[in-house]
Amino acid sequence: MKILRISTITILSIVLTSVTSCTTRQKNTLVKSGKKTLNAATVRTKILKETTITRNNIYMATLIPFKEVNLAPASPGRIEKINVAVSDHVRKGQILVYMDSTNLEQAKINLLNLRTNFRRLDTLMKTNSIANQQYDEVRATYEAAKASYQFLLNNTVLKAPFDGIISGKYFENGEIYSGAPIPTIGKAAVLSIVQINHLKAVINIEALYYPKVKPGMQAEITSDTYPGHVYTGVVYRKYPTIDPTTKTFTVELKVPNNNLDLRPGMFARVKLNMGKAKVLLIPTITIIKQIGTNNKYVFINNNNRAEKRLIKPGRVYDDQTEILKGLEVGDELVVEGQNKLMENKPLRIKN
Repeated sequence: MKILRISTITILSIVLTSVTSCTTRQKNTLVKSGKKTLNAATVRTKILKETTITRNNIYMATLIPFKEVNLAPASPGRIEKINVAVSDHVRKGQILVYMDSTNLEQAKINLLNLRTNFRRLDTLMKTNSIANQQYDEVRATYEAAKASYQFLLNNTVLKAPFDGIISGKYFENGEIYSGAPIPTIGKAAVLSIVQINHLKAVINIEALYYPKVKPGMQAEITSDTYPGHVYTGVVYRKYPTIDPTTKTFTVELKVPNNNLDLRPGMFARVKLNMGKAKVLLIPTITIIKQIGTNNKYVFINNNNRAEKRLIKPGRVYDDQTEILKGLEVGDELVVEGQNKLMENKPLRIKN
């Protein structure tokens, strides 16, 4: 019985050794015969080509008044009367504020006396009855008095510098204007006036478009406040320098607003047609963001192996993204299955 048991154990050992040996040889044979490609990732790819597009670039802006003035006298003083209220429409030259006129009246009396003396001397000068030096001194004093009176007049009777709307009133009749800045606007003022029958949109444009943007160029202006309504703006000022930090230049657009629908402070989108261009577009879904950084990359097929490429994306056109750097025409981009890839992973291309 002992002999039989030993024989059985021996036979089982031989069988197990034989099976293990066969399995190992089979695995080695699979590896050596290239069967390891069974671990390749199945993906779909696309050969990149240039696409001709119309560049309708969109920029964000906050609308501001075309003109804005914080009206104030040159020196502190008591306010006699304010003739307007917030939201009042005013015309150019309309009297808005009367300041205390004590100094103005004194200057007026002094001017009248000097004018009388000057006219008397002017008559004598015509008959050569006085010296030229005396005449010149009186004339200079008279001219200085006229200038002083006009200055006081301009700062005692405050007039509207243009047609507009009163957007702020900071004092009441009888109060003292001190010349200190108003906290809400950061400037000294009795009244604020804005012109809004035209508005202004200020945008920053990439430096590469500098030659294309010219005064008179039209733009489409839209606002979420009025969905579906398009306003036509016009470029009227292009700044002459490029910001070295952002590599952009500033453009101001004039936006007609005759119906006064739009208001300062509203958010707007400005669409400019920069013409046609050939660009490299890829599906936005193929772009992967590297965790913990702002880097973005895609995978391309390099001899049936995944190659990771860092890219610099540009503008988005529907579901496509422009690529500014990192890819070239002819590259075979992985467009499906890229999320499960790693660098140098074998690829199986699906038709």
